[in-house]
Amino acid sequence: MAPLQVIGAGFGRTGTDSLRMALEMLGYRTHHMSCFVKDPNLDPLPFKEAYLNNKQGDWDTIYKDFDAAVDWPTCTFYKELMEKYPDAKVILTVRTPESWYKSVMNTIVPISSDEAYSENPTLKRIGDMCHTVILDGLFVDKERINNENYVKQLFIDHNEEVKRTVPPERLLIMELGEGWERLCKFLDKKVPDQPYPKANSTEEFIQRAKKAMHEK
Repeated sequence: MAPLQVIGAGFGRTGTDSLRMALEMLGYRTHHMSCFVKDPNLDPLPFKEAYLNNKQGDWDTIYKDFDAAVDWPTCTFYKELMEKYPDAKVILTVRTPESWYKSVMNTIVPISSDEAYSENPTLKRIGDMCHTVILDGLFVDKERINNENYVKQLFIDHNEEVKRTVPPERLLIMELGEGWERLCKFLDKKVPDQPYPKANSTEEFIQRAKKAMHEK
């Protein structure tokens, strides 16, 4: 289904799952980290290989069943994907650094260090990829992840880099909690008659993670 038409440059925990649902409601087949859990046949290894290969991957094959991609691991490669797919539009999902850090510490960090993580083969493969591709293993590095100012600065720096890198006409910056209007205008789509989706709250994230961990 590639080439990608939409590239999500925002870090996880910035409304990327809600954006995934919104894009799917608009007709896009959308890649998101959760796809690896939902479809065990979807292999996370090519993302790790691409990262170790100077961020160069066989993107048409990696995204063969998708025409949009958001969340990690996609956002790690947003520059390479922009170059590969020059007609794709880029969406940067953002929130305050303080609320993002709090969300990460309440969701991703606890499951990254959970022993049950390594007992599920699918999650083990996902974890192996994440520990390489996502901020050089930040979420399992206790010294770095507990340095709040350092981690928030990583978040700020990434968002500023995206704003500098992506031409304005290709970029939409979406605040957490935004609705349909600007997104649909940006993508030249009709606004749906349904509310903008709201997904993957801290509570939902933890429940889904625990469920996945106990599935062998």
